[in-house]
Amino acid sequence: MTETTGHTVTDPALWPAPRAADPVDATVTVPGSKSVTNRALVLAALSTEPGWVRRPLRSRDTLLMAGALRAMGVQIEETVPSSTGPADGARHPGEVWRVIPAGLHGPTTVDVGNAGTVMRFVPPVAALADGPVRFDGDPRSYERPLGGVIDALRTLGARIDDEKRGALPMTVHGSGSLDGGAVEIDASSSSQFVSALLLSGARFNQGVEVRHTGGRLPSLPHIRMTIEMVRAAGGQVDAPEDGGEPDVWRVTSGALLGRDLVVEPDLSNAQPFLAAALVTGGRVTIPDWPAHTTQPGDALREIFTAMGGRCELDERGLTLTGGGRVHGIDIDLGEVGELTPGIAAVAALADSESVLRGVAHLRLHETDRLAALTKEINGLGGDVTETADGLRVRPRPLHGGVFHTYDDHRLATAGAVLGLAVDGVRVENVATTAKTLPDFPEMWLGMLGARA
Repeated sequence: MTETTGHTVTDPALWPAPRAADPVDATVTVPGSKSVTNRALVLAALSTEPGWVRRPLRSRDTLLMAGALRAMGVQIEETVPSSTGPADGARHPGEVWRVIPAGLHGPTTVDVGNAGTVMRFVPPVAALADGPVRFDGDPRSYERPLGGVIDALRTLGARIDDEKRGALPMTVHGSGSLDGGAVEIDASSSSQFVSALLLSGARFNQGVEVRHTGGRLPSLPHIRMTIEMVRAAGGQVDAPEDGGEPDVWRVTSGALLGRDLVVEPDLSNAQPFLAAALVTGGRVTIPDWPAHTTQPGDALREIFTAMGGRCELDERGLTLTGGGRVHGIDIDLGEVGELTPGIAAVAALADSESVLRGVAHLRLHETDRLAALTKEINGLGGDVTETADGLRVRPRPLHGGVFHTYDDHRLATAGAVLGLAVDGVRVENVATTAKTLPDFPEMWLGMLGARA
């Protein structure tokens, strides 16, 4: 519903992205990593003893994961000590989720929302449950690729009813165990297909051997994250980087152990705040940035340095200082595709052309991100064209207008970045950022302070 005052129409669904009057100078505490939180929950649910997940991300995607595991009998106790005071963003310093494994069972229904990690990581868990588990979600979830996981689970011995769609909705008829063994899979549309099988593989009777047979495998850092976390939980994994066969991963059957894990801040969610320093020629510090990590977002240090910033990692965290000008970049983002929307927004404000390559798989994410970025940046006066596997961004003077998000959290934060330098940008449905970054509008205004 809109309110009309004179000739001004205000739509509460349109968030006025604040223009930065001065260079930003802020410290921003970023919530925990969604990727780490959801992997930790799955591994804890499959362990032989309770585990603890500290400083988890509390967002729609992680709450959907917790809800999915609870639906199959896993207990997850959430503790937020009152002594910690108000939440710092969405990252409660004292928050702990205690995960108590139990006999997995159906019948039950799992709501995946539009969370790729839930729709792909949980079906292998459901195959180990005793009874049917139905999977459903948002309308967009029906369009996202899932056939690789479905076909692989069938090869490994699972019974799945998807009415030959290769997509949601579907029902996994768990029998309490899964044979496992060797399987070939085309994961060129999502590395999550591989991670899904590796996370549960230790619980399969014969373990699992996953052989990728398709084209280029995107987002390899996420697979490395999965391997590291499975090993930390006591699983034995053989991977290509250990000298094994290319595109083949093996997980040995065996017990997983409960862990006491502190979740790193989500480095990809730090992107819009670091971009603000770059775009405004200011300075932003992200506390607790890890010195060593498998998160794809760590690539921002190199990428934003190439685009004109200066990064310093010390005991305070990561500090990015803008140089006053933003430079274009020619870069392959195949391993870090989730960073593309934010980089495209920065590129639209650069002093030279950018070419973003290796991200054709983004057409199958929360929305078709390549088409959406092209349409929305061009709608503000930009000059973006799609290529076979990415985007070509030619900077042009931009003007205000509505930046549509298509229920995609990374489109919303990209619109906010553009608004720093362009008057009159209004971001449609900024609340979609709650998928992985709750309280984003408040964090953004807090970063800008009185300058907002």
